[in-house]
Amino acid sequence: MTAFSRALHTGESLMDRQEQIEQLLELYQNPAHRGELAAADVSHEGGNPGCGDIVTYHLKVGSDGRIEQLRFEGHGCTISQAAAELVAERMEGTNLTAVEGLTHDEIVDLLGREVVMSRPRCATLALGTLKDTVRLYRQEHRDVCPE
Repeated sequence: MTAFSRALHTGESLMDRQEQIEQLLELYQNPAHRGELAAADVSHEGGNPGCGDIVTYHLKVGSDGRIEQLRFEGHGCTISQAAAELVAERMEGTNLTAVEGLTHDEIVDLLGREVVMSRPRCATLALGTLKDTVRLYRQEHRDVCPE
């Protein structure tokens, strides 16, 4: 298990600056969750108008409130798009409440605080957008949405 995989699953920051940069590039260049999701229950776009970063999340939610599938589309800087992949990787398979409980600080730490704090809006765009997507899902599915 790599330092990044351990950090992703435990929340620990085990990487030095160079490892953080390498992992950002890996997330950016090889995203496993990038793409459309035709059967999405909800899709929502968020962005930073000042810098042009855009992230759209697509969710398929099970009857138990778990995110069965999570995909994203978007464009922008390495940090915003790497964060979109990281958030998708971490949240797919969890329940909606876990998304709501995840903090910006946790994402910044997983991405590498030292590397991304020069661009905090880029680093936190994905999580903010996913939280908005969950809020939208809950509004649209009030009668069937598990708490």
